[in-house]
Amino acid sequence: MLFNKTIYRTAILCFLLSFAGNSTLIAMEKSTAVTSKINDTTKECIILLHGLARTKKAMSKMASVLNDNGYHVVNVDYPSRSYKISYLSQTYLPPAIFECQENSVSKIHFVSHSMGGILIRHYLSANSLSELGRVVMLSPPNRGSEVVDKLKNVPGFYALNGPAGQELGTDESSMPNKLGVANFDLGIITGNKSINLILSMLIPGDDDGKVSIKRAKLEGMKDFLVMPHSHPFIMQQDEVIKQTMHYLHNGHFDH
Repeated sequence: MLFNKTIYRTAILCFLLSFAGNSTLIAMEKSTAVTSKINDTTKECIILLHGLARTKKAMSKMASVLNDNGYHVVNVDYPSRSYKISYLSQTYLPPAIFECQENSVSKIHFVSHSMGGILIRHYLSANSLSELGRVVMLSPPNRGSEVVDKLKNVPGFYALNGPAGQELGTDESSMPNKLGVANFDLGIITGNKSINLILSMLIPGDDDGKVSIKRAKLEGMKDFLVMPHSHPFIMQQDEVIKQTMHYLHNGHFDH
């Protein structure tokens, strides 16, 4: 019994320290410059959405590479811990889409990390977008996360993750599970490497430390790829950025 309590308390501590990522751990997954170049993208816009308890800085490397490859990039910064997913989706996506449209683009793509993918699903479930291109989600909790199931009532969880964090469980009433299948061109990349083995103990099957491979998937997706990276840093990895660009350009990953 004492051992179980110790494990549980350690899991809580690890969650509070690293559910959304910890900058001191970035050195564990170093990366170098991405050099691939894709042409004929000057009339295409990409909207980037970071994950829970992060800022647009988490997507800055992705934004820089996409911009260098000719895309018009809108890297959205939104207060992920302050509001529910529905409010975040309806409030922060329209201005980003408008910025793309102001530039008379032919296509508007989306690239998201973690909870950012749920914002995209929420928006597209209620709105049509004539310029919609392709969507790439990185480590999305498309069917929720068992970590949220087990820790959402723990003191400190709400303060750290806000109302949106409460909506990311695996039950049928959770926001991810209410949004239905993908009716848009979707590719998903998720990881199978964890830097938080305590949290991984709460997740059945292979996982990235926050979301299981199984629960990252979404019915209707066009392609799915598992890469050896962890949840907090997957969007910063060279191979992941290259695969993201490959999907945006070709409609499938380079398997």
